[in-house]
Amino acid sequence: MVSSPHEAMHRIFQEYPGLFSGVSEVLGIDIPPPTSATVLPTDLTENSPVERRVDTLLRIETEREGPFLLAVEAQGKKDARKTTSWPYYVSYLHNRYGALPVLLLVVCQDHATAQWAARPVTIGLTQWPTLILNPLVAGPHNMPVIRDVAEARKDLALATLAAITHADHPDVGAILKTLSAALRDAPETLTDPIVELTAQGLGTRPAAQQWRNLVAVDTSFYKSFMSEEIRDEGRAEGRAEGQAQGQALSLLLILEARGIPLSEEDRQRITTCTDPQRLSQWVRRAVTATSSEDVLAED
Repeated sequence: MVSSPHEAMHRIFQEYPGLFSGVSEVLGIDIPPPTSATVLPTDLTENSPVERRVDTLLRIETEREGPFLLAVEAQGKKDARKTTSWPYYVSYLHNRYGALPVLLLVVCQDHATAQWAARPVTIGLTQWPTLILNPLVAGPHNMPVIRDVAEARKDLALATLAAITHADHPDVGAILKTLSAALRDAPETLTDPIVELTAQGLGTRPAAQQWRNLVAVDTSFYKSFMSEEIRDEGRAEGRAEGQAQGQALSLLLILEARGIPLSEEDRQRITTCTDPQRLSQWVRRAVTATSSEDVLAED
């Protein structure tokens, strides 16, 4: 099953085709900025029972060097099958699109996979290779760690991809905070897909909840589906928290009215409890209990 990070790592190039200009600069490849980019069909299947699909395929136009094809593959782990499918993608695309130059970019989120993906794929004899494939690889080993808001604003798409590839970075909290701050003055047409892609790219990692919390701090400028979902969650959490606080206050009043003393530890336990069900149980017990131990006894 295709994971959310897998989708985000290549779909971001569909949303922002010009992103490759910044990525190529980071990777040390001199590729001129695109004058235009077109998303092409990703189905590379021929009249055979084997279905082959590249993740994202773009035709990029440049003013100085003309057009080329950019095939983007999101790679979450090592996969020996790619040593046969990637050369096929490149040779097939080169043939199908009139011998246009083809670049293969592999995007990874961990160092081991990135190191594996960067190895040349050689087809032929050792003494005479017929075809050598050299993938470009973007991952945590070479994407910038962006903690400066001004730097992030220079290229928000690149900052988003960098954040996704650094999903497991020890300082991912600062990276995501920088990205969130950089989005505050950006137009909604740009912020909406970035909010979604970042959440998708972080998948089920702990950083995903950090991102949701950051977006939830000030979501007035976010109109995306995820931000609406976050607002709904925030309202629900607020209602639950308010309910728990009300039950805790009621419990303290009942105990005080009945003359049942509480230690400071017991009082702290009541006021910090956020489980409405448990608090309701304590309130029911408080009506007939003769001591705090009877009220707060474990089940």
